[in-house]
Amino acid sequence: MIRLLRIELYKIFHRPRTYISFAITAAIAFVIQLAMLADGKSFVGFALQGVSEQFDIKGNVLNGYLITYLILQTLLIHIPLLVALVAGDALAGEANIGTLRLLLTKPVTRPQLVLIKFTASVVYAMLLLLWLAVVALGLSVLLFGTGDMISLKSDAFVMLLKDDVLWRYFAAFAFAGLAMMCVASLALLLSVFADNSIGPIISTMGIIIVLTIFSTLQLPIFDTISPYLFTTHMIGWKGFFDSPVPYTSITHSAVILLIYTFAFVATAIIVFNKKDIQS
Repeated sequence: MIRLLRIELYKIFHRPRTYISFAITAAIAFVIQLAMLADGKSFVGFALQGVSEQFDIKGNVLNGYLITYLILQTLLIHIPLLVALVAGDALAGEANIGTLRLLLTKPVTRPQLVLIKFTASVVYAMLLLLWLAVVALGLSVLLFGTGDMISLKSDAFVMLLKDDVLWRYFAAFAFAGLAMMCVASLALLLSVFADNSIGPIISTMGIIIVLTIFSTLQLPIFDTISPYLFTTHMIGWKGFFDSPVPYTSITHSAVILLIYTFAFVATAIIVFNKKDIQS
């Protein structure tokens, strides 16, 4: 199993296109950081326009913690689509190039093969998140320094003290890992049904986009189904930047994501077990 996993990881990271996701992540982070270096004070002044009339805010407001939060709000919406590029290709890609039947001649069962593909996709997703932590949090702190973090919400103003911020980012990235694991399992499931990787990748992107619209639109018709959609719970990482932290809500979202992940992987195993491999 370990040897096969190493082979899968080698195949993933041997493809030049795999690194497109890392390049896109870095490029978006750099653009936001450069924009804040050039005109960040104007942005902060505009964002705090209403608040500054009631509170006397001093110190390094435009710090690395705030910049990182802005980057995460932008990128954690798009990273699931980047994860789908690899996970959606896991089984469909093998079928497309005609190596799926050859893989099954090895001393590995079909459920084991699905789990190996899933694990390799998750490792890729975790490395992508680690890279995001480096270019977003690490570089932002290096460029802008640290300080108390201001989090502006639609109905609240949250001030987090400097010494109470870093652990929140570690927790947020860990939660994001659960969300990306769920996305990888969905893309893998769709990959079982296809003989070409384009279909699962586009389908995963389409499902996430449509369900995200359902999750965010405040309409009565969507209020009933929204709590049961995994996309609703993928943004649970934002809860770590509330005060106090809503641990009950975050735990509920984590459990929902784990249930979806298990269901997607289990379904993928069942379907793949019954699939007639012709390529």
